[in-house]
Order: sequence, then C-alpha cells, then structure tokens
Amino acid sequence: MEFFLLLMGNGILIGLMYSLIALGFVLVYKATDAINFAQGEFVMLSALIAGAVIVVAALPFWVAVLIVLTAMIGFSFGLERVVLRPLLGRPIVAVIMATIGLAAILRGLGPFIFGVETRSISLPVGEEPINLGPFILQPVQLAGALVSLLFLGAFTWFFLKSRMGVAMRAVADNQQVASAMGINVERYFALAWAMAGIVAALGGIVWGSMLGVDVHVALVGLKVFPVVILGGLDSIPGAVVGGLIIGIVENIAAGYLDPVVGGGTKDFAPYVLMILALMVRPYGIFGKRKIERV
Repeated sequence: MEFFLLLMGNGILIGLMYSLIALGFVLVYKATDAINFAQGEFVMLSALIAGAVIVVAALPFWVAVLIVLTAMIGFSFGLERVVLRPLLGRPIVAVIMATIGLAAILRGLGPFIFGVETRSISLPVGEEPINLGPFILQPVQLAGALVSLLFLGAFTWFFLKSRMGVAMRAVADNQQVASAMGINVERYFALAWAMAGIVAALGGIVWGSMLGVDVHVALVGLKVFPVVILGGLDSIPGAVVGGLIIGIVENIAAGYLDPVVGGGTKDFAPYVLMILALMVRPYGIFGKRKIERV
C-alpha cells in the first residue's frame, strides 16, 4: 500500500507539471482554434536560454527567470507578427502546418546556437526529499506542481472573468464575427501566443531542472499531447484533470508493469489511454462537443 501511495504522490506532482505544458496547447487553441505543434520546442528553447544564462553567464536564478520570460514573450510576439499574422482568415490547417515547420526549425537551431552539451540548472528549493507520511516528495517536483497550480488558476480566472479572456474566446469561436463586433483579432491572436510563451518559459525552467537542458526537453511536448486530448483541447480544468490522470497512469505502469515486462511501459501507456479516450469521447473529458450537420 505504501508503494502504491508513493507512486500516486509522484504521479500527481508530475501530472501537475504536465498540466502546465498542456496549458500552452489550450491557450493557443482557445484563442485561435488551432493546435500549436511547436509547444514542446518552445519549452526546449526556454530551457536552453535558461541553461545558457545560469550556467554560461553565471547570473542569479531569479534574473535568469526574468530573462527567459522576456525572451519568450518577445519571441512569441515576433513569431505571431512575422509568421502567423499573415495566416489570419486562412484555413486552420495552414496555422497547424506552420507550427510543425517551426518545430523542425527550432529543433535544428537550438543545438546550433546553444551547443549540444547537456547543462544542469537547479531550482532554489534544495535537494533533500520531503517526507509526508507515506509520501516522499522531491522538492523540484513539488515546486513545479505549485507553480503549475498557481498559473492554471490564474488563467482559469482570466478566461472566465476578465473581458480580455471573454474576447479571446470570441475570437476562437469565429474570427470574422469577432472582428465585426469591434474586437481586435490581431491583438488577441498575439496575446494568446505571448501567454503560450510565458507557460513555455516556466515549463522549460522546471522541466530543464528535472531532465537536464538539451534538445531532448522538446519531447515533453509529445508526452503532454495525450493530456490535452484526454482533458479536452479547449478546457483549462481538462488540462489539470488530464495531467493528473496521465501522471498517475505513467507512475503506476512504471511501478507495477516495468518489473514484469522489462521496462518502457510509462512511455506508451499514456498513448494507449489517449487512443481509448478518442474511441469513447473524442472531444475529451471537459472538451466542447461540436456537432456538424451536413
């Protein structure tokens, strides 16, 4: 029983950290109705910048956080203005293909600019595990989970209660109608990508401290994709629930099935769950059900 609780506790923390990355997918989808397939590369770029600032430039951690946030906001605004704004009004598949191309470019430019060596960054939270009864929590995971909860709550309030959040939802529903109602579609399009850049910056620092900083951090984006499918592409609560489910399933699979089959079950278990979810509820647990009559 203690082993099961240990797996559950670690799964919850990892799941909340997945939810933070999934939030980037949700923010872009809610505002643009398109999926950003480069979100993992955004996280990788953030981690590479953080590693360069902390390890190479030897700047303090909190200064590095500000630099990474500023860099990702500027990068996201520039990306939206140069690449994505010309695609306004075009079919959604055009934006999707643009993000796929961007992901390939970032995977190539990352090692070219920052080098191929793996750097390590440390969060200022200590390294001694925290014992809470049957739960043994790693400080970096606990810090990442708390950051995830904070920003998930903040963005939930933003979309439900603020005028800007409601306007972004209107833009996602129909760009032409929103523009006719006086909403500056281009401004909210840019804001959505900037918010995704903020989430990627935080996720890159947290996951970079856990995994090490190199180009492979981008794989977190693929690991998170089952989270957004399971929870619903347009739901922030769904990102939380989906992240918790995937985190717990991963840890339980690794704890109980890996010793039997020789390992690797945590790498494919989320995708099995995603396929089953698509068969039963393709729009996700909290996703908006769309019915088109032809």
